[in-house]
Amino acid sequence: MKNLNEKIAFVTGGSRGMGASISKRLAKAGATVILTYTNSPEKADEVVQEIIAAGGVAKAVKADNENPNELATVIEGIIAEYKHIDILVNNAGIYIGKAFEEHTLDDYQKIMAINVQAVFVAALTASKAMPAGGRIITIGSNMADNALGPQTTLYTMSKSALQGFTRGLARDLGLKGITVNLIQPGATNTDMNPADTDLADFLRSRMAIPTYGTVDDIAGLVNFLASEEGKYMTGSIITMDGGLNA
Repeated sequence: MKNLNEKIAFVTGGSRGMGASISKRLAKAGATVILTYTNSPEKADEVVQEIIAAGGVAKAVKADNENPNELATVIEGIIAEYKHIDILVNNAGIYIGKAFEEHTLDDYQKIMAINVQAVFVAALTASKAMPAGGRIITIGSNMADNALGPQTTLYTMSKSALQGFTRGLARDLGLKGITVNLIQPGATNTDMNPADTDLADFLRSRMAIPTYGTVDDIAGLVNFLASEEGKYMTGSIITMDGGLNA
């Protein structure tokens, strides 16, 4: 169903995994999708071409989420071209896993820059030209509520920060008619977290539904929040993890 006709959607990290599926789903619903990539122009172009072949509208732009000025400049360029952004999906993120005592300040700065600062920069820049009915949707992690194991400290800290940001921003933008929500996926089958490893077997053993999620599961929830059906949901933190955190 094309419930996002004439909407402009901006998806960070849209060249693969969840971001690619989200981009395709929003385009299928009628949105014009601008997706970003950092190091994979070929993969980004594949996503764009698949969207176009299916009758959608999309383009890819390079934007390094670690560089706040670059990200803001790209968003400002989209606003200059399209006059506004209706849907912002903060999807890009990284994981740095190692023993805590092996971490460096660079590790901290990198993960916070990409997982937290970039979300703030994108929301700040896009919201200045976001009309009533706008949507800000961020992809976090169920690990914000359950660290699960060692070597997760920095990642868990960064994803927990998104909870407070979502709640506060929902209050700030609610009077403008803009909703702000956070999706916290659990184990989802991607090239970064494949469903055929020993870790995957362990995670399934902890789930109420012992099955890995798919990127399409996440994309479907994003589409709901972006649509008119999601207009009354804001400040919400929605965990989709097969009951791992139950």
